[in-house]
Amino acid sequence: MRAVHLVEYTGPDGLRIVDTDEPVGDGKVVVDLHAAGVAFPDLLQSRAGYQVVRPLPALLGMEGAGVVRSAPDGHGLRPGQRVAVFSDAGTWQQTVAVDPRSVFPLPDTVSFAAGAGFLLNYLTVHFALDERARYRPGETVLVHGAAGGVGVAALQVASALGLDTIAVVSTDAKAEVARAHGATHVIGVDGFKDHVLELTQGRGVDIILDPVGGERFTDSLRSLAPGGRTVVLGFTAGQIPTVKVNRLLLKNISVVGAGWAEYMRADPSYPARQWATLGPLLDNGDLTIVEPTLYPMERAADALRALDARAASGKIVLTLR
Repeated sequence: MRAVHLVEYTGPDGLRIVDTDEPVGDGKVVVDLHAAGVAFPDLLQSRAGYQVVRPLPALLGMEGAGVVRSAPDGHGLRPGQRVAVFSDAGTWQQTVAVDPRSVFPLPDTVSFAAGAGFLLNYLTVHFALDERARYRPGETVLVHGAAGGVGVAALQVASALGLDTIAVVSTDAKAEVARAHGATHVIGVDGFKDHVLELTQGRGVDIILDPVGGERFTDSLRSLAPGGRTVVLGFTAGQIPTVKVNRLLLKNISVVGAGWAEYMRADPSYPARQWATLGPLLDNGDLTIVEPTLYPMERAADALRALDARAASGKIVLTLR
């Protein structure tokens, strides 16, 4: 089979297309992937800048979608079934063998491309809202980087859960993306704190989902209502902010992290519980998955460069067949 391997920690330039052996099942589900997701951790890993550094040659990617080739008994999976998968071992190759607990039935209404980019972003956002922020009906969620892959997922999941959203974007084009995917309000990043306070009559928002970090973090804390929670999802701005904890004390606000993959590794049954909530929302149409931007596997380096330049709106996915 064909795969994309990282052979040097030099960023996108370190990727190569290779021919390699197919994986062996050994109690796992063997899935022929049609597409695989591309995420910011892949870019970090390509430079050995992620918290988990894979030895070279490394297989990047954490999610994908395709068709079950074989499955062990007792897990409700069958050959020929359309599925989405999560894999710590990498997904940028045409066939993978994964833990049955990391395989999820994909509705016929969801394309392989969209399904390949679903798990990491959408389950992360659900984890951030449900497990970390402990959302309550009627609350308002501010989403930074709202036109990116995580941001679009945040807008859609929050909307499906009945929450109002304020999308923060940097360009008019990204504002249109946010509006198209369910944002209740859209504001620019410049002066966003003042816009938030105006929209909320001075109260602030209940939850902030922040995959960006950087210099805007302090104004995010100032944008919280009493009892509000900022959920840290990443640092695509490149700068890891610091918190003056007196701000937390004075307004009774919180800053929490949301590392879904780390949480899932400690509790492998957790994604199935999430799927019990999100799966029905997909089936009935309350939650829709956006069709991603596609790159053939031969252009995996360009896909990472697009992430690095923040040139992509929504999710990026590699086509593998």
